[in-house]
Amino acid sequence: MKRYTHLFSQITAFENLLAAAQQAQRGKRFRNSVLAFHCALEQELFRLQDELRAKTYRPGAYRTFEIFEPKRRLISAAPYRDRVVHHALCNIIVPIFERTFIRDSY
Repeated sequence: MKRYTHLFSQITAFENLLAAAQQAQRGKRFRNSVLAFHCALEQELFRLQDELRAKTYRPGAYRTFEIFEPKRRLISAAPYRDRVVHHALCNIIVPIFERTFIRDSY
């Protein structure tokens, strides 16, 4: 199996965090948490980058709520800031893992 190096520096790169913030924003653009984050986008991304690099980043508390369409389900939603980190991570690791999947895997 091939080894990949320098992934953490790619994940924490400012350009990757910026792209992740734009991806996480899709469909949630006018929510208060998203607007607050994007109001001071550069500062928030630099702070997030510093926390990740210093290994002091801690995920926030999930918000739990119920939806009833099409059936009753309990949903746990990550804070917007954590969604940015999720997208930043996926931007780097998905292309690596996707190549190893067979054509029919989902």
